[in-house]
Amino acid sequence: MRPLILISNDDGYEAKGINCLIDMVKDYGDVLVCAPNGPRSGQACAFSATTPLTLTLQRKDEGVEVWSCNGTPVDCVKMALANLCPRKPDAVIGGINHGDNASVNTHYSGTMGVVLEGSMKYIPSVAYSLCDYRADADFSPMDSYVRDITQRVLRDGLPQGVCLNVNFPVMEEGREYNGVKVCRMSRGSWLNETSCCRHPRGYDYWWMVGQYRNDELEAEDTDRWALDHGYVAITPTQVDVTAHQYLNEFKQAFEQ
Repeated sequence: MRPLILISNDDGYEAKGINCLIDMVKDYGDVLVCAPNGPRSGQACAFSATTPLTLTLQRKDEGVEVWSCNGTPVDCVKMALANLCPRKPDAVIGGINHGDNASVNTHYSGTMGVVLEGSMKYIPSVAYSLCDYRADADFSPMDSYVRDITQRVLRDGLPQGVCLNVNFPVMEEGREYNGVKVCRMSRGSWLNETSCCRHPRGYDYWWMVGQYRNDELEAEDTDRWALDHGYVAITPTQVDVTAHQYLNEFKQAFEQ
């Protein structure tokens, strides 16, 4: 029996990234896509607690079935697992995201929400992102890396509660990636995060914007350093956010 691969994203089922991903991985298993019916960037692990959800079959080809959902990326995974998957998927894949999900973006990303949800369901999960926000971004240089990583995950699995956050830099035309770096999430900050505009009807409104600042420029073991130096950054990311190294310290402070 061929593996079953569940795919979702936060850019919507029509985005170029998710359709390139389908083409990259469909040789390795049956593909079931359940993705938002439009952009849902920044949704992280949000799910719809008060909104009714719908599913729409968009297309069905040999080995590939594509559904859209009116909910969040996490809703899509939950809906697919509960209503569409004929069996437990062998992998959950998020992406390919238009824009990077490195550093603190991990916490905001709907694409990462997809794979964290997969991990919470004990399914090996991988998120792919490209540091290019353009709708027509070129995903072709990622092809061999996405194929290799996906094959490895299908073959070997991942530790329980651990997913992979894989980010790709944008390279100049004709240049290849310098290789792969397995690295930690870098510390960074978003600055100037709102922009105020005046509505013609006389009230103010705001857009969420901002500029990212790398707060540890010299650290060479981070995802941000890897991307800035032309490497594919793979960051093992875990569901358990407990600060284990501080447990004893806080036990001593509070369990008295």
